[in-house]
Amino acid sequence: MNYRHAFHAGNFADLVKHATLTLLLDALTAAAAPLTVVDTHAGAGGYDLDGELARRTGEAAQGVFRLMAADDAPKAFDGLKGAVRAGNPGGGVRFYPGSPSLIAAALRKGDRYVACELRDDDVALLRETLAPFPGATAHQTDGFAMAERQAGKGGRLFILIDPPFERGDDYARIAATMASVLSLDPGACVAVWLPLKDLETFDAFLRSVEPACRDLLVAEARLKPLTDPMKMNGCAMVIANPPKDIDNPLASACAWVVERLGEPGGRAEVWRTGA
Repeated sequence: MNYRHAFHAGNFADLVKHATLTLLLDALTAAAAPLTVVDTHAGAGGYDLDGELARRTGEAAQGVFRLMAADDAPKAFDGLKGAVRAGNPGGGVRFYPGSPSLIAAALRKGDRYVACELRDDDVALLRETLAPFPGATAHQTDGFAMAERQAGKGGRLFILIDPPFERGDDYARIAATMASVLSLDPGACVAVWLPLKDLETFDAFLRSVEPACRDLLVAEARLKPLTDPMKMNGCAMVIANPPKDIDNPLASACAWVVERLGEPGGRAEVWRTGA
């Protein structure tokens, strides 16, 4: 696969995904019982926004740079902003934390983090990122299969699914993985990041996962109307078994991204299926 997240690190979609991730981790680690986290497409773990790949697109300029310069960002971004500051102790916004950095930093004694990545170069970087964290391990393996292997083993399970969407079967594999995991562990929290290109694809995915998910939360950030299926017009987080009281913080994060980074006709919305 040609996808490298470094091209897109710190863009608007990362703000939505990583605000959601930090909110979920805060809620899930509030309970005393140990937590196992599986990250199906972990990437390199962290990104240099001054590096060649990030500078080639410049997407962070309309994402994390705007967030860190804003004094009106909602509290939903506090976890992400704190992680960015911690990764840049001299100030500025050069280094951006990927999901592995955010998850590993949230681990408590007894928690486990299973980070999956297929690319040779990203796996090497991922292992360096996770080396300081005894509860975290990097695996060069299929993350969908790993998520299914971890389900049903007892304890609490949180799965983050964030594929590159370069394969034609990504949506189908996500739906199948969610159904399998939730059949083995009905209480597992499963969070999926999705690009929003056209409404038909998005609705079809939701219809495919609803039968397996008794409690499903959808957080949408449409930066523009979904009229051009060749472009990423926004993004969404779809969460099975979400923690309670996460709806309003997620809504505030999505609304800020749309209002500050979007175009006329954009829309932010958080809703639950059947609600």
